[in-house]
Amino acid sequence: MRALVWLSLCALSLSARAQEAGVDPDQPVTRAPDTLATMVSLGLGLAAVIAIIYGCAWLIRRMNGMTGMNNNAIKVVSVMAIGARERLALIEVGGQQILLGITPSAIRTLHVFDEPVVDSANPPSGDFARRLQGMIGKSWNPSHKE
Repeated sequence: MRALVWLSLCALSLSARAQEAGVDPDQPVTRAPDTLATMVSLGLGLAAVIAIIYGCAWLIRRMNGMTGMNNNAIKVVSVMAIGARERLALIEVGGQQILLGITPSAIRTLHVFDEPVVDSANPPSGDFARRLQGMIGKSWNPSHKE
């Protein structure tokens, strides 16, 4: 928009100068463009736009954590893949656990449990976890044995 206004003003100015000099305004004025100044102007404009985009992205990332909302209100207890893009998720909201079915197009409540099915404070320890940590070289100290 700013460039359009600038070009309009330049055209009016050239037309007025041509009339003052006694040159036909319909005749095109040949003038060598100042390419270095044009390139510098375009480069600075591009750098300013890129800086504004990065600044906005940085600001959004910084403000994302400052929403003032309690992020501990909803906990994902467990997620299990059923298909390529379908999942079951067990979430805990206000001490109550809810089983959700998640597809690319919808999220549906499958069951609301009266009592917690899985203790989210102590995740279940399985044989796979024990073997994996044994291969890594760490000792396995489960809190409870199954």
